[in-house]
Amino acid sequence: MDASVTAEIAACAARLVVEEGLDYAQARRKAARALGVPGGRGVAMPSNEAIEDEVRTHIQIFCADEQAQDLQVMRTLALQWMERLADFRPHLAGAAWRGTANRLCALHIDLYCDDPKSAEIALINLGVDYDAGALPDGHGGEFPVLRLASRVSQWREPVTVLLFVHDHDALRGALKPDGRGQAWRGDTDAVIRSMAAAGHAAEQP
Repeated sequence: MDASVTAEIAACAARLVVEEGLDYAQARRKAARALGVPGGRGVAMPSNEAIEDEVRTHIQIFCADEQAQDLQVMRTLALQWMERLADFRPHLAGAAWRGTANRLCALHIDLYCDDPKSAEIALINLGVDYDAGALPDGHGGEFPVLRLASRVSQWREPVTVLLFVHDHDALRGALKPDGRGQAWRGDTDAVIRSMAAAGHAAEQP
């Protein structure tokens, strides 16, 4: 019974990710509440990888062509910001890196800085408006998050760009793969290769 409920939560969460642009943690909590298990009481919550599998299935069934176009736009925008912030060893993460993003998603870009304030200074020098906040780092502390809106010609609504500011030395650990050997983030060259591979796949009959 627990396994079937876990699978239901994963499928429901995936729909929320695709249709509402929620991140996996938000979608998991909302799906659990919708299925009558708030807080996951007595039920094993699905992993991010399990939700991602369901996201891919949902996309393939309901919106494959549209999502592929959205992903191309998102990754192109990510590369523009990664180029502008190249001094901070930017790495694309989140749905745009993993290949499941659509226009409702936020862009997640990790920056690795000697001085956490240097990224803010760079945005100021670029004339970019942003909001500064923080998120838990999983070790009892916090790391800065800079939030900005970036427009693209294809869409009426701007894309939210989240810049996660990490210590310069945190990159080594950040490059560890997931349980399936897939990277959680990629640098500019890796993003370009992923876009080229996706384009090549799309050309196949």
